[in-house]
Amino acid sequence: MKKHNFGKGLMREWPMHLMMLPAVLLVILFSYIPYAGLAIAFERFNPSKGFFGSPFVGWDNFEYMIKMPGISQVIWNTVYIACMKMVGGLIVPIVFALLLNEVIHTKFKRAVQTLIYLPHFLSWVILGGVLTDILSPSGGLVNILIGWFGAEPVFFLGNEKLFPYVLVASDIWKEFGFGTIIYLAAITSINPVLYEAAICDGANRWRQVWHITLPGMTPIIVLMMTLSLGNVLNAGFDQVFNLYSPVVYRTGDILDTLVYRLGLIDAQYGVATAVGLFKSVVSTMFIVISYICAFRFANYRIF
Repeated sequence: MKKHNFGKGLMREWPMHLMMLPAVLLVILFSYIPYAGLAIAFERFNPSKGFFGSPFVGWDNFEYMIKMPGISQVIWNTVYIACMKMVGGLIVPIVFALLLNEVIHTKFKRAVQTLIYLPHFLSWVILGGVLTDILSPSGGLVNILIGWFGAEPVFFLGNEKLFPYVLVASDIWKEFGFGTIIYLAAITSINPVLYEAAICDGANRWRQVWHITLPGMTPIIVLMMTLSLGNVLNAGFDQVFNLYSPVVYRTGDILDTLVYRLGLIDAQYGVATAVGLFKSVVSTMFIVISYICAFRFANYRIF
């Protein structure tokens, strides 16, 4: 009986399954088949010999990775930059959403939402060129403004002390509009009766925000915070790759850019795959932890 019902349901919904087929094939092609390449992490890989012909070396690539000079600094850079992005990417959208919610003029509010959301759709190839021009020590807009105050030009993208903070600030600028819209949606779901009751009790705007708006946003804040744990080792390859240079490797080099240089420039395929596998395993652990936390503290379920 169950098989019969399943067959009837399948026949009735076959157009939807057919629509899903291209997406399923793409996931299999680009997400599951590449798992075979993880064998390179345990081999001295030679492209001419392939996966099965290259000599097996066990954990040698991982031992080489651990002993690499500067690997601890690269891991620290990755975690440090990623954590700063996570914290800034959480606080700035919340504050901006609270401020924007206080704007009464509807057209101005929508215009601001559109403007802050636009950078989210631009790639780091485009924004990298824009930032390079804006932050240029010779003729850049930022340094022109600094010069008006009598200060010397600052080479933001060539100063290893400032470079991580440039990455964090530019990433927040690019993405905070997306987060702001999420938090604004959470604010609009709060029952307006609560604000009316607070006004009757003599609460000012600050009291209303502190006792009604923020508590109403708490579930989505907790959810976004816990889900962001999975990005603790994702400091943003495309951003760093388009902005960094050998001058700032000490503070700007991350695991993804290290994998790029090892694999595609130095042709150390086994070591590059070992570093990438290490990053993937640790990231998976954090993703699992983040979903457990999201379920416990925000009642978030995947299905």
